Amino acid sequence: MTALICGSVAYDTVMMFDGRFRDHILADRIHMLNVAFLVPQMRRNFGGCAGNIAYNLNLLGGDGRIMATVGRDFAPYEGWLRGNGLALDYVTKLENEYTAQAYITTDLDNNQITAFHPGAMNFAHRNRVPTDGSIKFGIVAPENREGMLDHAAQFAAAGIPFIFDPGQAMALFSGEDFRAFIDKATWVAANDYESSVLVERTGWSLEEIGKRVRALIVTRGGDGSRIYTDGKRHEIPAVKPKLIADPTGCGDAYRAGLLYGLQRGFDWPTTGRIAALMGSLKIEHHGTQNHRFARADFAARFQSEFNTAFG
Repeated sequence: MTALICGSVAYDTVMMFDGRFRDHILADRIHMLNVAFLVPQMRRNFGGCAGNIAYNLNLLGGDGRIMATVGRDFAPYEGWLRGNGLALDYVTKLENEYTAQAYITTDLDNNQITAFHPGAMNFAHRNRVPTDGSIKFGIVAPENREGMLDHAAQFAAAGIPFIFDPGQAMALFSGEDFRAFIDKATWVAANDYESSVLVERTGWSLEEIGKRVRALIVTRGGDGSRIYTDGKRHEIPAVKPKLIADPTGCGDAYRAGLLYGLQRGFDWPTTGRIAALMGSLKIEHHGTQNHRFARADFAARFQSEFNTAFG
């Protein structure tokens, strides 16, 4: 059952700061901020929400298709995706734009400062959700405002169930926008902070949002995640990673786990645990698409962590 993954495809330049932002950013000087950080470690990775989710879903053996706009510099990323067996049928290349670029600085507390150039992502609305019956699930992940609005409306009009994942695009939308997204969506996924913004801007509690969709999924980092569905709240435990290398992209890995569980028809406790393990496996590696595993290894880790069989 193919999932259409709408969102960004981007190059991530990730820099590691061997200090803490809080020691250099003074609260009483925030109005005249002028700081510089020495970053002895730097990596350029393939990223973007759509690329990351599709990569992780592919690792699990799920079927995901990226829908995104990219620029004239896409060739290295294209080679990477094709080399990993990912189809690019719904990726549009714009020769007059750069592929989206993110510049991420992470400190010792895993706090992050990000600068993002959208480039070709500004034209994501040029892509349209296919209505030929080939797509059975979808996700609206962060891309440009018009694209997210259009793709949510197109999924809803076509009767294709989809996850609404506001992510880093929270600032683009009003309370009215969020209420409309939620009413169109089948599921909503957000982290703890994003869910608080949804509550504030919509005027709806988490329980009320959960009643308007089939499920509301709220990730809480090391405290696990919560899934509100059918008037219940499932507590999903976090999986303690073997080491914390890089938190970038953990949310995307988690969402791939959600899509996989939905594609397989698993119940929410199982789906949430698959997603939690995906996030933990990702955080153990630098970059958003540098982790790999065999299905048998994933199943063994799942059995070890949750004392139940995978799949």
